[in-house]
Amino acid sequence: MVDSLNKDWHDKTILIAEDEGSNFKYLEIALRKTGVNILHARNGKEAIEITKERSDLELILMDIKMPEMDGLEATKAIRTFNSDIIIVALTAYAMENDRDMSIEAGCNDYIAKPVHQNRLFSVLAKFLDE
Repeated sequence: MVDSLNKDWHDKTILIAEDEGSNFKYLEIALRKTGVNILHARNGKEAIEITKERSDLELILMDIKMPEMDGLEATKAIRTFNSDIIIVALTAYAMENDRDMSIEAGCNDYIAKPVHQNRLFSVLAKFLDE
């Protein structure tokens, strides 16, 4: 179990690409105690634009099912200009095939919804802890 209270990510910036307000709020509240700087995209197109604009982004939490452009399309597009950014898929589709599709699209990891705080922090710690 990863202790979220001992995480200090104040020097990190992450993008949460999530169209559902309640899901974004849950993630924001869970991550607030780490001091991480959080940006918000409401669809895949916004996620691409923010990723192009922000050179300080370290990680994207990418919802797969979003309006205008889904997370898989957005991930593929981001990978055309940024192969280094960490992208973690968030999806309510928790079948093995969905994990595979996320990884094939260019995601580094995968978290099934509903997002459990322990899983969230263990995945993020893998990429944000130095």
